[in-house]
Formats: sequence, C-alpha cells, structure tokens
Amino acid sequence: MANTDKTTEDTPKPSGKKKLVMILAIALAALIGGGAGGYFMFRPTTTKAEPEPEPGAVIVLDAITINLTGGHYLKLKLSLQATADAGEAPDGSKALDIAINHYSNRAESDLLNNENREKSKEELKEKIVKAYTEKKTKLIMDVYFTTFVIQ
Repeated sequence: MANTDKTTEDTPKPSGKKKLVMILAIALAALIGGGAGGYFMFRPTTTKAEPEPEPGAVIVLDAITINLTGGHYLKLKLSLQATADAGEAPDGSKALDIAINHYSNRAESDLLNNENREKSKEELKEKIVKAYTEKKTKLIMDVYFTTFVIQ
C-alpha cells in the first residue's frame, strides 16, 4: 500500500514558536481585560464630599418659651455657629421660628431622654442649616442648646 500521508520532507511542521506566541497573546489579552475590568469595578467613586466650612462667629439668641402638650413648657435658648462665609452675623429670628414650629405641641416624654433630645436636635439643626443656606453657601453650620428646661 501506498503511503497516503501527505507529509513530506518539504512541508514545514508547525513550530513551537507559533504556539508560544499564540499562548502569550491570549495570556496578555486576558491580563489586560482582567485589569481593565478590575479597575472599572473597584475604582473609587469620583463624588467629592463638600469640605466642612470654616467656623465664624457664634450668635447667641434670646431664650424662648414653647408650649408642649399636657400644659408643659419648654424654655429653650439657642446659639448658632455661623460660618466664616456668613460675613456679618445672620438674623436669628428665622432660627427661632423654626425652633418654635419644631417643638410646639410635642409631648414632654419625647424630650426627656437624651437619645430623643439629640435626635430632635439633629432634625432642628438640619432645618436651620437648610434655611440659612444661600446659593449652596452655608451661613450656619451648627446649633447649640444653652438652655433646655422642661416644666
């Protein structure tokens, strides 16, 4: 029988060099793809947090008395921490009005424990800071209770 195999001495055999180049190309593509995918998955977010404004003057407001439920009263005296961007001291009447609306007709028991009082203070602070923010510039950065008496 005749040899039907077409391999002769003239036909070049596949070299190991081509296989090596092919393996290296696949490995390189996998590394680049994996690196790019990892970068996009785990890169830090680009949202920048607003820097905390520089503190300015502290504005001491007059004490006010607020009606609570059940015939009880809250005597409240606030101080507002202005920012350096505020320039001259902002008028505190807006903050007092917000405080009156925030605490009016609240139950005495809601304000007696420290956790509820701190939560309520944070809510009040958010309202006041929002009311004193003009064109994304905060004029007030914090609220302090200097008197908080329930009777």
